[in-house]
Amino acid sequence: MYCKVYFLPIFVEKFGTKMNVENVKSQMRKGVLEYCILLLLKTEASYSSDIILKLHEARLMVVEGTLYPLLMRLKNSGLLSYQWVESPQGPPRKYYGLTDAGSAFLKELETSWQELNDTIGHIKNNLI
Repeated sequence: MYCKVYFLPIFVEKFGTKMNVENVKSQMRKGVLEYCILLLLKTEASYSSDIILKLHEARLMVVEGTLYPLLMRLKNSGLLSYQWVESPQGPPRKYYGLTDAGSAFLKELETSWQELNDTIGHIKNNLI
């Protein structure tokens, strides 16, 4: 039995699907963003600007317009809490931290991430 193998240009031509590598990379980053934020908040509460700075240091570019709705969604899901802290410069700042539910959720994500990482490593090292 033979299997037809389509190369991407033929696939695109035949099925009208256009694969955009930047779109796929963007989806991958969005897929891990919640995990990265929870990891950053695992040991200490942080101000939103500090979260953005730490993500940038890790080369994960995030803007406030992406971060704030995500923080609010995590808070509304019971994974994060926040507290207002007086600032020596300007108004009080909202510091986000993990709740107990957030810590449990992060633990599950860490397990899932390790399983996914192991799977990809296995494919890269043994099947390619």
